[in-house]
Amino acid sequence: MEARHLRYALALAEHAHFGRAAGALGIAQPPLSKQIADLEREVGARLFDRTRRGVFPTAAGEAFLARARRALGEMTAAASDAGRAARGETGRLRLGFIASALLEPLPVVLGRFGRARPDVRLELHEMATSRSTAALVAGELDVAVTLGYPRGAGAEHLVSVPIGHDHLVAVVSTAHPYAGRPSVTVDQLRHQRLIVASGEDEPAISAGLRALLGEDAAALCGATVARDVHTIIGLAASGVGVGLGPSRMAAAPRPGTWLCEVTPRTPLPDLVLSFAPSERSPVLHAFLDVIRRSCPDVGAALDHRLDHRPDHGPSHRPDPRPVHRPNPPRT
Repeated sequence: MEARHLRYALALAEHAHFGRAAGALGIAQPPLSKQIADLEREVGARLFDRTRRGVFPTAAGEAFLARARRALGEMTAAASDAGRAARGETGRLRLGFIASALLEPLPVVLGRFGRARPDVRLELHEMATSRSTAALVAGELDVAVTLGYPRGAGAEHLVSVPIGHDHLVAVVSTAHPYAGRPSVTVDQLRHQRLIVASGEDEPAISAGLRALLGEDAAALCGATVARDVHTIIGLAASGVGVGLGPSRMAAAPRPGTWLCEVTPRTPLPDLVLSFAPSERSPVLHAFLDVIRRSCPDVGAALDHRLDHRPDHGPSHRPDPRPVHRPNPPRT
């Protein structure tokens, strides 16, 4: 039994006449009569009464037609669902991200993606770089936004592209002596109580701070460790000390705080988007298209990484210099 048999039976029931049903189906009457007879033999019951007034379903035919309508409906829905999934209009996307990405650029990216793909289920997980990298390698995430390029076992197999650049700033309460100043120097920071992100979760932070302030800097030894950029800002607003974080903190000003540039200007590790090159998910590719439109200069870099996957030529790994250069923390 094939789908055409169901369509033929439904057309015959609708038109109550072999000739009219055949015309509606675009076939000749004899093949239709034969197909209905074959269907009845396969079912093992007479589905239609042939009378002078027309052709009408039997009790068995009514039961068969009810199921046939549902079956064809399900087949149509299945084809539609398959098409939508192939276009990335349904499914799920598991995204791990660091907190500072919620300042820029994730609000724009997630907003555009949600409007374009309202039926995609977004599973969002705030994670430190070390944990999101491990989850991405393990297949627990589809994509991750990290501070700096992923490191550790399996990270070399990921496709990674920078989606944001930043530099170090200091945040203080409006009651702090630095409030109102346009900038503070690195030497001044060495004599302040600092608030920094966890070096365990963000290894680039620890290495960058040591390079900036010195391995044995007293300010580092007594620093308050915060979970994310929002906590750094909150603690600074409370007068706990001088918070160090990315300049994108200016995108979310908080009453009672003041941002100072750090001189000399100190670049931070790039904000990096990574995913597994073997991932063929249409949803992921739809998300990457939104990234291309939302983040300047990302499109060409992303296409370059994809064109240099291991199965298409040279390694996709980024230039290691951004990974290994000493950088101060970013949250």
